[in-house]
Amino acid sequence: MNNMGVQGNYSPPYKGGAGSGSLFSTFFKIGMFTLGGGYAMIPIIEAEVVDKHKWVTREEFLDLIAVAQSCPGVFAANISIFIGYKLKKVPGAVVTCLGTCLPSFLIILLIAMFFRHFQDNPVVASIFRGIRPAVVALIAVPTFNLAKSAGITWATCWIPIVSAVLIWLLGVSPILIILMAALGGYVYGTLIKPTE
Repeated sequence: MNNMGVQGNYSPPYKGGAGSGSLFSTFFKIGMFTLGGGYAMIPIIEAEVVDKHKWVTREEFLDLIAVAQSCPGVFAANISIFIGYKLKKVPGAVVTCLGTCLPSFLIILLIAMFFRHFQDNPVVASIFRGIRPAVVALIAVPTFNLAKSAGITWATCWIPIVSAVLIWLLGVSPILIILMAALGGYVYGTLIKPTE
């Protein structure tokens, strides 16, 4: 029996063990070690839910990333909710969202409580200077992996480049870019090259 993903039919991806405790502990671990925001957690989530636990297929994971990026809200929470809902419906979505957000909440709460005591400490400043380049790499790696998995070729690489230039240099709203990309994809898929 096929398991319905975000788009299309997929064979059952997971091999069991997707209990609430397992979901919470997995996403709590993901939340604990995510530096650099939601996009930096993509390789960590992929390693856990696709490679290790096999809760979703790689194709479904890419679809979930696309949907999570398209929805308002925090990317990390969005994708955890989608994965949890796919596995255990509403209870799974609640558990995975809590698991993802709780570590950040606790860490930020502690930092807010004690930051004034160490904000001028040169050791802490040095630690943050060392973390910054690693965060850039954590964001860059999933970007390149997503481009490869999404089928970005030399013929289509102009789309993200033009989008980045429009946002960065010309100050075009990202919302307008998303709407234009959606319209372009619709026109291309229905009029220029319809899928069979």
